[in-house]
Parts: sequence; structure tokens; C-alpha cells
Amino acid sequence: MRIGELAERTGVSTRSLRYYEQHGLLRARRGSNGYRDYSEDDVRLVSEIRALLSIGFTLEDTRPFIDCLRRGHSSGGSCSESVEVYERKLNEIDEEIRVLLARRAEVAAQLAQSCPGCFVRG
Repeated sequence: MRIGELAERTGVSTRSLRYYEQHGLLRARRGSNGYRDYSEDDVRLVSEIRALLSIGFTLEDTRPFIDCLRRGHSSGGSCSESVEVYERKLNEIDEEIRVLLARRAEVAAQLAQSCPGCFVRG
């Protein structure tokens, strides 16, 4: 399939698809006319990339998941390299939560000091 059809089927712009290709996440074959040619497997790869990006992974974070799918696994998250990325991402999220909770406590303390009768939810 050509890039326009892949874009339509995955809901991703052709520009994004070219960007994924530029970063080695997609490997388009070229027809004799020079047009990019994609397969059904590429639909799955793009879906995996989009799903991971939507939950906060970086484009580089998606690489082990894509490699896992290319090796024939049914899930991009079933390889040890992908599990490592999941674990790292969870640690990053946990740290972000700790930072936000500390900020919230500081803001609540400042509110309580500035407005003794104000109600602080949570």
C-alpha cells in the first residue's frame, strides 16, 4: 500500500510516517516508480507506535516494541527489552508523582498559612 493509504488506515499523517521512517521505525520498500510501499505489518507497527506515544512514551522508547513485533512476537511488549522500557517508564511516572505530591503539599501549606479557614481538598 502507498503512504496515503497507510496514513488513512492508521489515522497518522504522511509527514509522521516519513518521520517514523527517518528514525528507522518504519522500513518502506520502494517500487520501481520510487513510491514508498508498505505492508499490513506496517499498519500494526504504526498502531503500536501511536498507542505508546499516546501514553507518554517517546519515539525512541517505542523502538524495542517495534523490534519485538518485527521478530514475530504477537505483542510488542512481550520482549525483555520492552519490559525494561515499561519498568523505566513506571519509575519515571512514580518520580513525577512524588514531585507533584511534594508540590501539592507545599501549595496546601502556603494556602493554609495565607488563609487559615480555607478548605484544602484531598
